[in-house]
Amino acid sequence: MEAYCVKCRAKREIKDPEAITMKNGKPATQGTCPVCGTKVFRIGKG
Repeated sequence: MEAYCVKCRAKREIKDPEAITMKNGKPATQGTCPVCGTKVFRIGKG
């Protein structure tokens, strides 16, 4: 699954993806950018 990295300004494959639930109850995926190590986040089921 890909997510947009704000630091790299590009879509990157999520490293160590983790399915989470946001405060409003919607699903999301959180992980890190494999290039720079910044947290990346994608809303929606994955």
